[in-house]
Amino acid sequence: MLIEGPVEVALPDGRVVRSDRFTAAVCLCGRSARYPWCDTSHRLRPPRSQRNTQ
Repeated sequence: MLIEGPVEVALPDGRVVRSDRFTAAVCLCGRSARYPWCDTSHRLRPPRSQRNTQ
């Protein structure tokens, strides 16, 4: 999710992280190594239409 910055995000453990960028990309899938910021890890998973459904 893209959010107009600067932005502060409160994490479940109580820490608050800040981005001073004019637009911040927040991870919604939980795969990012830079959580809560998106590092495009979600792109590594194939689209649902191409996944094995068995």
